[in-house]
Amino acid sequence: MNKSNLNEKARRYIETLTGVEPNRRTGSEGNRQASRFFAETIDPYVDTVDHRPFETLDYSCEEVRLSHNIDEFDVRGSPYSPPCDVSAELLAVSSVAELEKISCRDKLLLMEGEICSQQLMPKKFPFYNPEEHQRIISLLEEKEPAGLITATEKMPMQAGGLAPCPLIVDGDFNIPSVYCSRSTGQKIKNCVGKTLGMRVDSERREAIASNVIARINEQAAEKIVITAHIDAYEDSPGALDNASGEAVLLLLAEILNDRDSDVPVEIAALNGEDHYSVGGQLDYLERRGDQLNSTKLAVNIDYVGYRGSRIAYSFYECPETLEEKIRTSFNGEEGLVAGEQWMAGDHMIFVQNGVPALAFTSDNLREFMANIAHTEADTPENVDVEVLVDLAEIIADLVGKF
Repeated sequence: MNKSNLNEKARRYIETLTGVEPNRRTGSEGNRQASRFFAETIDPYVDTVDHRPFETLDYSCEEVRLSHNIDEFDVRGSPYSPPCDVSAELLAVSSVAELEKISCRDKLLLMEGEICSQQLMPKKFPFYNPEEHQRIISLLEEKEPAGLITATEKMPMQAGGLAPCPLIVDGDFNIPSVYCSRSTGQKIKNCVGKTLGMRVDSERREAIASNVIARINEQAAEKIVITAHIDAYEDSPGALDNASGEAVLLLLAEILNDRDSDVPVEIAALNGEDHYSVGGQLDYLERRGDQLNSTKLAVNIDYVGYRGSRIAYSFYECPETLEEKIRTSFNGEEGLVAGEQWMAGDHMIFVQNGVPALAFTSDNLREFMANIAHTEADTPENVDVEVLVDLAEIIADLVGKF
């Protein structure tokens, strides 16, 4: 197979996936365009393609304002915030202890300092939801403020390169909220006890999205599952997060077809890894959860192909014999290095259900998360397509050993 042709295909896949309008946020029209493109592109290389829709939530936000008299503050609407147009007294808290004591019903509440040190997990998030986060959400719902202003800074391993980043990203949380930098938060705090006006012109919309599940040798009793998420965060182009992973899946399908592989493989473009409700993961578990015990290995791909980086791999709940088999397959691959485990990925839905997993990412993942992830800077120019082709061939070689 001509490698230059594969390089060109990878480039076209990245450009197509990052070019959909308005974006690849789960539930958006661009996300549906991306899923259709993936399904149509992979179809000639596999036996079956399933992209049945599931229900999800989309939203838009046109205008956000926070003001005191003639002074306007630089704030942004929290993703999925319900709309509001209120004028109310401003109060402030900086800790859970202060939140427990305050009476703020129908007031505007500024949250800053310690209580804003971690992005809160969505209230119904099924896989990881710390008690402290649940406590904060529960208290806010109990206290019933008219609106929230949250002052934050960058939280790279939770929210990527966004600075500031939203404390709340949750379509199940019904208190209107905006967010701002800590420096802006200090200016707003000077208005405690005064009346501020807060307007969030937003809309939540019922929508549909779909996973795209392709199978090779579907009738086999066991299978290898290879995944990458097709959605992207909000308005980010999502070239590395995760159009590059989708490109690897499409290249892999073509390579396996060219090799006339009879190994049972499921290639899954999962939809919702960057969406608060992780609808694609839940839909996969609902429809295919009874097949998990027949999955020999789950392989996940995310953030691969970052220019100047190598491919890092990590193991999750793999027996020693399986690890050794995989390491042997990787012998001689100079672009591969053993990397740190990372838990915020689609491989974890398999690991948590007892399936051994292997994950691929870039070896400078922390740099990517701190500077590019979830921002407008995640563009195709950051992707080395030759690395994507290399990884597709590496995975094809590994699959051939099962």
